[in-house]
Amino acid sequence: MMVIVLNAATDETRRTPSAPGILDRIATVVSEVLAPAVLVAALLLIVGWHAGDTPGVSRWWGLPGALFAAIIPLGYVLHGVRRGRLTNHHIPERAARRIPLLFGTASLVAGLLLMLALGAPREILALLTAGGVGLAVFALVTHWWKMSIHAGVAAGTVAALTAVYGPVALVGAPLVLLGCWARVRLTAHTPAQVVVGALVGALIAGTVFPLLR
Repeated sequence: MMVIVLNAATDETRRTPSAPGILDRIATVVSEVLAPAVLVAALLLIVGWHAGDTPGVSRWWGLPGALFAAIIPLGYVLHGVRRGRLTNHHIPERAARRIPLLFGTASLVAGLLLMLALGAPREILALLTAGGVGLAVFALVTHWWKMSIHAGVAAGTVAALTAVYGPVALVGAPLVLLGCWARVRLTAHTPAQVVVGALVGALIAGTVFPLLR
């Protein structure tokens, strides 16, 4: 009888999934703190504040930019989660990513055109344009491969800040590596997907944004 009870307990232990470890919890927090919408909104506010150094330019142009580039697209994704069309706000399924990415691109373009008509500073317009190019590229690639948007936005953020503030902004590079580690740790992406995503994000932000600003 004791053997049977012990065997039953052992079988039950095997069937019970283990609780997330400390590294998984850290990776989850990192994924939320360095989420694309968070970084995009923060970047636009920072660049908008920098653009305000020019006489007669408001420091708050980043707010409407953040609305169209981050808040509205995130709201669309959260609505999809509530309706059951999407699993969660990180959209883990590759096939489900394309429409939200296209919606985000459309929202960003609409904001860009509106802010262009309202006379937004050149730096904000250049940043929105670079973001639109990035979203379009990721939407195209997502049709075949799940390139990491987390990594792309994180690397692009550091590249854009480097263009604005110089090499001192490279102190943010370890955060890019941390974000890449988190996505791999959570099995959201393979190492190749985070590396390529980071390279593409840095390349777009490091070329399009400086050329247009």
